[in-house]
Amino acid sequence: MEQNEVVLRAIGILTQSAEWIRSADRGAGPGAGAEPGTEPGAEPGAGNGAGQIGSLLAEVFPSFTVSPEATPLEAAHSVTEAALPPIMQLIGAFTFVFTELARVHDAGRTDITSEELLRELALRMSRPDDPGQ
Repeated sequence: MEQNEVVLRAIGILTQSAEWIRSADRGAGPGAGAEPGTEPGAEPGAGNGAGQIGSLLAEVFPSFTVSPEATPLEAAHSVTEAALPPIMQLIGAFTFVFTELARVHDAGRTDITSEELLRELALRMSRPDDPGQ
């Protein structure tokens, strides 16, 4: 998965989390007590949050096998070797988005909300070769 795709998925998760917070702040309205991102009456675990995060992890982390004959140290090295690049990719994506949000916040800008900035970032990341971006 390309880095801009991971960033787009991170933006989607962060955008969804803003909706979860708004829902929680609304309190005991319709669907209160339901999992974030689920419709009232939906099955537990059907929320977009767990689904989005799980889906992202499934797409980013590779499948690999460890030889049954491997020593514990060899198995640990195999897991680290396979997992480290996607972990770094995820950390990079969320760090990039956080830094962009922090930059706007620290500049004291009030002309753009976090959600608007996330939308702007998503548009920019979905067109990485656009020279006008």
